Amino acid sequence: MRGLYVHIPFCAVKCFYCDFTAFSGQKSQAARYLRALEREFEMTRQGLSFDTLYIGGGTPSELSASEIAELLRNVGGEYREATFEASPDSLDAEKISALRLGGVTRLSLGLETAEDRLLRSVGRRHTWKDFLRTYDACRAAGFSVNVDLMYALPGQTLAECDRSLDAVLSLSPDHLSLYGLQVEDRTLFGKREVEVDEDLARSMFESALDRLAAAGFEHYEISNFARPGHQSVHNRIYWRNGEYLGLGCGASSFLNGTRRANHDRLGDYCAAVEAGRPPIAEAERLDGRRALGEKVLLGLRLIEGIDWTPEFDSAFPREKRHVVERGWAVLDDDNRLRLTREGVFLANKVFAEFVEPFRSPGPGALQEAAA
Repeated sequence: MRGLYVHIPFCAVKCFYCDFTAFSGQKSQAARYLRALEREFEMTRQGLSFDTLYIGGGTPSELSASEIAELLRNVGGEYREATFEASPDSLDAEKISALRLGGVTRLSLGLETAEDRLLRSVGRRHTWKDFLRTYDACRAAGFSVNVDLMYALPGQTLAECDRSLDAVLSLSPDHLSLYGLQVEDRTLFGKREVEVDEDLARSMFESALDRLAAAGFEHYEISNFARPGHQSVHNRIYWRNGEYLGLGCGASSFLNGTRRANHDRLGDYCAAVEAGRPPIAEAERLDGRRALGEKVLLGLRLIEGIDWTPEFDSAFPREKRHVVERGWAVLDDDNRLRLTREGVFLANKVFAEFVEPFRSPGPGALQEAAA
């Protein structure tokens, strides 16, 4: 399978923890940007077909209903799954209708926490009531819904974390993504030198694992949980090291064994496309041990693990032995290497055994890894 990712970098306000390619106060550039996306798609699709579509950001729901309709006319089609990210404060009935008519099947709503106090403290503009209103409208329109939650937020207690998760579970969403706060240097939290209480973060995640299992959710990827039949098809393409084309400012692609990333400045991206040039800022071809290491890293993000082939065993005999001896992973009877529960908590350390230099989310860290 092959996925198509489209990045919409506009936000009303950039959240204090956000390290993605996202810009507040730039919505006036939307018309120019949508034209650039259409042209980039024409230049780069090269006759490729796509099984899934994921429109992420940023905050795609900052687009108007007419802009959403235009975007979906340009990149729409028959997809096995088509996902659109949205914020509860910027998704209204007109936009929901445009998404439905445009072929979107799945919405990902960024709640983060059900506590209004904490929402304000991380820069979110919506309230819990806003989320409930939006969630009900999305369900009434027939969408499958994922809800994003975060834990280990500054000042968040274990009781508040449990309460937020229980409130969301009472709504019976199809899918839930649970991300632990990671403080990056370029974010407002990074500049404020916010620190994460790792012991409390682990307690929150452990409690969430138990609650989600009791509610019938399958833990299928480090940060992702689904009811039967509702795993993210698009994101599994990433974790299985499949191909994807990324469109837009800062978007990444993996095609024909080559990874590439677009310019992450809005003006540079648009100018390149308008001049008829692919807006690629950097590209590299992974091969040999590096390519194998990335396959292992991505495969181990899945709770089912990865088939441990003779090729992996030849490239990483010491590393495999190390993670197994430490109790971070097990090699099953069917020769699949998978993380233990301890390994899920220490995923960054596991991944660092196979990929250097290393930068990837641990349990619940936000990865638009995806794209």
